[in-house]
Amino acid sequence: MLNEKQTPAAGLDRRRTGILLHLTSLPGIGPCGSIGPEAHNFVGLLADCDMSVWQVLPVGPTRPDGSPYQTSSVHAGNPRLIALEPLLERGWLPALPKGSTEVAKSEALRRSWDGFRKRGSASDHRALTDFTAENDYWLDDYALFQALREERQAPWWDWPPALRRRDPDALEQARRHLREDLDYIRFEQFLFFNQWQVLRGHANAVGIELFGDMPIFAAHDSAEVWARPYDFDLNADGSLRVVAGVPPDYFSATGQRWGNPLYRWDRMRADGFRFWLDRIRTQLRLFDMVRIDHFRGFDACWEIPAEEETAVKGHWVRSLGDELFACLHRHFDRLPLIAEDLGVITPAVDALRKRHHLPGMRVLQFAFSEGALNPHLPFQHARDALVYTGTHDNDTTLGWYRSLDPATRDRVDAYLGYPAEDMPWPLIRCALGSRAHLAILPMQDVLGLDGAHRMNLPGTSEGNWRWRFSWDQVGSELPGRIRRLVKLYGR
Repeated sequence: MLNEKQTPAAGLDRRRTGILLHLTSLPGIGPCGSIGPEAHNFVGLLADCDMSVWQVLPVGPTRPDGSPYQTSSVHAGNPRLIALEPLLERGWLPALPKGSTEVAKSEALRRSWDGFRKRGSASDHRALTDFTAENDYWLDDYALFQALREERQAPWWDWPPALRRRDPDALEQARRHLREDLDYIRFEQFLFFNQWQVLRGHANAVGIELFGDMPIFAAHDSAEVWARPYDFDLNADGSLRVVAGVPPDYFSATGQRWGNPLYRWDRMRADGFRFWLDRIRTQLRLFDMVRIDHFRGFDACWEIPAEEETAVKGHWVRSLGDELFACLHRHFDRLPLIAEDLGVITPAVDALRKRHHLPGMRVLQFAFSEGALNPHLPFQHARDALVYTGTHDNDTTLGWYRSLDPATRDRVDAYLGYPAEDMPWPLIRCALGSRAHLAILPMQDVLGLDGAHRMNLPGTSEGNWRWRFSWDQVGSELPGRIRRLVKLYGR
């Protein structure tokens, strides 16, 4: 475990600020943002604003609803985020697609695979071979899972028994007849990680650190749950016995039933927490810092019977967070993890976070109730903490402010000194003036956008994760305005 003098995460030893913007929200060609030119342009905007952190949401392969918190792998990158422009520049793609649909993007990636095989240099092919070898701890299982999932058009627990239980002969037969698909899926991941490392190198070179987000749970229909079912609390046929979620809270009167399988912590302890060691290894290849979503689950998880439609009839079950984090500290020289400790946090959860020197989070939209003892008020913030105006799960600050009842709005105005500036700038100033060493501002707040630009509404499954900004929303005066505030508040 770290001693008191060690810094828990790079960048929290001084005052800094950054922007929360998921890659899918970038402008550009295609159905969503990508790791292409617009991502590099956004790094330039951050540098121009004297900001030093870019926070994104999880980058794993998503399902049709687009949620980055339910992915088909805890290791793989989302092929939707692969940029086509670099493939055109390398000569692997003859032309950019005319359409901006998912189908057009997928077809373009397939054409780039053909171009790579025909026109890729010897060093390109060696690089793909090296990437495959370096990532064999997850890539083979992921590629086979994805190929079978596409072929069967069904979740893995509905596959034939031999494939579901990973019979060696059945897997070998599948590898033979799906060889072309497996090679292509590995190529997709090669593209994603290669483009990511180029982006990270550019960001780091101009003083920007990439800040990632890691869901605590794996999706049921994912490569890792299929490959390591013994790590998860499942029935013998692979179906769910219980599922994860949270009890009724601020966001939902019936709680949230996420549907993820819970962990078998006893099994994980028995093999030295290999699942988590591999997972953190991948995350540190991608990011300079990583937020762990739902940190509360490392103390205890809300266990819901799988047959229940809501989270109301769940109960808490203990986790092995202490043992896990002690193991992670032993294996990684640098463990730049941030705890998402929002919601109802018990003293035991707070003690777990502090024992392992993990910074926590504060959200100013939560600060204006419960009086002066509210932990989200700026004068209550710890220095080794992150402060947000709001997160991806909140309304935009302008939307939030407009929705407040008159009494709460007056309390906000009184705390902020009845400012002359329009929202959201008074709350942005409040975040930048916080004692917390890292202040993160959602891009929607920096652009002054209302609730129509919200990223996600928890407890709903339609219309989320689709927001994108455009460069014409970024006024020419914005970088200078932010630079002045960064300097004013010592960030």
